[in-house]
Amino acid sequence: MAESFSELFEESMNTVEMEPGSIVTGTVVDIDSEVVVIHAGLKSEGVIPRSQFVTESGEFEIEIGDQVKVAMEVVDDGWGATRLSREKARRAECWEMLEDAFENGKAIKGLLNGRVKGGFTVDINDIRAFLPGSLVDIRPLRETTHLEGKTLEFKVIKLDQRRNNVVVSRRAVLEDENSAEREELLASLQEGQRMNGIVKNLTDYGAFVDLGGIDGLLHITDMAWRRIRHPSEMVNVGDEVEIKILRFDREKNRVSLGMKQLGDDPWVNLSRRYPTRTRVQAVVTNLTDYGCFAEIEEGVEGLVHVSEMDWTNKNIHPSRVVAVGDQIEVMILDIDEERRRISLGIKQCRENPWDEFAFRYSKGQRITGHIKSITDFGIFIGLDGGIDGLVYLSDISWNEPGETAVRRYSKGEELETVILAIDAERERISLGIKQLDQNAFIDYTDTNDRGSIVEGTVLSVQPNEAVIELTEGVEGTLKVSEISVDRVEDARTELKEGQSVTVKIINVDRKNRYIGVSIKAKEQDDERANLREHRTREAERRGPTTLGDLIKRQMDRQTDASD
Repeated sequence: MAESFSELFEESMNTVEMEPGSIVTGTVVDIDSEVVVIHAGLKSEGVIPRSQFVTESGEFEIEIGDQVKVAMEVVDDGWGATRLSREKARRAECWEMLEDAFENGKAIKGLLNGRVKGGFTVDINDIRAFLPGSLVDIRPLRETTHLEGKTLEFKVIKLDQRRNNVVVSRRAVLEDENSAEREELLASLQEGQRMNGIVKNLTDYGAFVDLGGIDGLLHITDMAWRRIRHPSEMVNVGDEVEIKILRFDREKNRVSLGMKQLGDDPWVNLSRRYPTRTRVQAVVTNLTDYGCFAEIEEGVEGLVHVSEMDWTNKNIHPSRVVAVGDQIEVMILDIDEERRRISLGIKQCRENPWDEFAFRYSKGQRITGHIKSITDFGIFIGLDGGIDGLVYLSDISWNEPGETAVRRYSKGEELETVILAIDAERERISLGIKQLDQNAFIDYTDTNDRGSIVEGTVLSVQPNEAVIELTEGVEGTLKVSEISVDRVEDARTELKEGQSVTVKIINVDRKNRYIGVSIKAKEQDDERANLREHRTREAERRGPTTLGDLIKRQMDRQTDASD
C-alpha cells in the first residue's frame, strides 16, 4: 500500500507544473476571515488572501470544495509553504479568452470607463484595453457621455501579451449586428417614406439618426421651418423621432432625413395671409448687428432691418430697441416666397414724426429748437418729435459768409429759425436764420425802390466798395465806381466809417436781398436838375422872340419832363 501511495504521489507531482507562474487547478479546503486555503496537489497547501476572491460587485465568489485555477508564485518559500495567486490566474484566464476572441473573431464584453488621448480605455476583467475614438461607432460621435461607464461588446483587433497591448473596436460589433438588418433596410427604403429612428449623435450641422441598421443625416435646416441655432433645440441623443426620407443614394448608402417635411409648409400662400402693410404680432427670436429676426407664426420668420426700427435713429443697435423673447407689433413690408424672405418694420407701427411735423407746421413759420451739432455744411436743430432740421451755411446770414457766421453759435444753444421747406417723404426739413430779417428788407424796398434818393451811414469801407446802412437790418452796397463822377481808385480816400451819405438806389435784387446805391448817380441827377432850372429861368427872362424859340422851348419842356 505504501508502495502504491508513493507511486501515486510521484505521479501527481509529475502532472503538476512546478515552475513559478504556472497555472494549476486547486481545491478550496478552508476559508477564514482573511485567507483561503487551496490544495493544488503539492507537498503543502497554498494560502491566498480572501480579497482575491471578491468580485467587482463586492461578492465573495467561492465555497469549500470548489475547484479554482490559481497561479503558482513560489513552490517552497523556505519555510515549507507554497504561495499561490488567484489574481494572476484570473489575468491569465483573461489573456486566454482574449486570444480566443482575437483568433476566432468573437465579441467580448468590457467596461468603457475613461477618456485618453485619441480614444478611451476599456476594462476587460483585469486587463485594460484601448478603444480608438474612430472605432466607437459606425459614424463619428461628437458626444459619448451616454456610452461612458457602460458595459458594451467589443471585438479584439490587436493583441500583444508581451507588451500588454490590447486594442478593441465597438464599430466592428455594430457593423456585424447591423449587416443583416442593413441589407434588408436598404432594400426597402424609399424617398418620401415615413419611419421612426433613434438619435445617435448631434453635430453643429444636424443629427445622425439610427434607422435600424443604417444612419441617416437630419440636417439642421430640415428640422423645423423656423430658424434654429443648434440641433439640441429640437432633439437629444437617445430620442426616438419620426422622420421622412428626403433623399437616398443607394450607391453611397447615404440617407437625408427631414422632420419639418412631416407638416405643411407655412410659406405656401403666405402673401395671401399677410398682405403688404398688414400689422401682426411677432416674437423676437434672434438679434444681429444689422437687425432682429421675428417669428410671425410657427416656422415663419422675418427680418426687421435696423433702418426699420426707429424713425429718427438709423444706426441704433437692435438690442436698444428689443430683446429676444419680446412680443412686438410689426408691419409686413415685403414677402419673397420664392427666397423665403420677409421684410418687417417696427417704426411703421408708430406715428411718423416727419408726417406729424408736416401736419403741424408749414413753410414760413418760425420755430425754436436747440443746436444738436455743427458741421462743415450747417447747423442741425433738434425739433419736436425727436427729428432734426438743418440750417445750411448759406442761410445763416445775409451779410457775411456762412463759414464766418457759424462761429457765433455753439452746441446746446437755443435758436429761433424760419421753416424754409418740409420734405416728409425724404425726411428733410430746411431752416433759415437770416430769413428772420426778411420782412425789414421787403418793407424798406417797398417804400424805397429803384431811383429813390435815401440817407445812410457808412458801416465799413474797403478799397473797392463800402457798405451803407440804410435802415436797421437793411444794407446797401456802394461800389467805388459809384462814389464820384471823377475816377476814384480807393473808396477809403473818400469815405469814413460812421459818415452820413445821401445816395440813389440804382439796383434792387429782392431774391438775394441786395441793394446797389450810388453817390455819383445822385450827383448827376442834381446837376441835370440844376441845368434844367437854369434853362427855365433864362428862357423866362428872355421870353420867346421867334416861332423857332417857341418850338425849342416846348421841346426842352418835354425833355425835362422825360428826365
